[in-house]
Amino acid sequence: MSRRRIVPAIVVEGKYDKIRLENIVDAVILVTGGFRIYHNRDLLALIRHYAETTGIVILTDADAAGFQIRGFLKGAIPEGKIYHVYVPGIHGKERRKREPSAEGLLGVEGMDDAVLMQALERAGVFDETPPDRPNDITPALLYTYGLAGTPDCAAKRQVLLSALALPPHLSTRGLCEVLGTMTCAAELPAFLQVHMPAENGKAAAL
Repeated sequence: MSRRRIVPAIVVEGKYDKIRLENIVDAVILVTGGFRIYHNRDLLALIRHYAETTGIVILTDADAAGFQIRGFLKGAIPEGKIYHVYVPGIHGKERRKREPSAEGLLGVEGMDDAVLMQALERAGVFDETPPDRPNDITPALLYTYGLAGTPDCAAKRQVLLSALALPPHLSTRGLCEVLGTMTCAAELPAFLQVHMPAENGKAAAL
């Protein structure tokens, strides 16, 4: 089955949920790390960014912990578009685990393709149309502007991340994905001139 494109970013609890979804959808997928999201300001800021630009899909497990995380995220995102996607409470155990969860329910990672796709379709996440601009920001393009693969790229990237109020530890791939919600390759030079602070009274060297 070919992967279906989803415009909104998807928020899941764990890395195995992300791996599971990457098999069936083409989307930005963010991992909360379970309850660690409560104290991860950088990730919350990134989730809020996607909520206000592409929209976000909250897809947590059907157990009490999943609903608690869902409720926290809902309260932590004051603006933007949120799709709540729910998986059914199916009893069972994922193959990688020795024991079932405390409530004996399968998590997102344990759901069949058809179940996950039905849940996503029911929430209307496939109805969003991609933006008119192409999603063509790549690591190679960032290299062209000294933001990846160069001796001082980390420092330059931190300047840009700070200017855009993005997490300081955002990966190069993550930066490409976020920039894709703000600009495109053709407009990137002008975008960087605006958002990279001046150095010594001159425009930042790009």
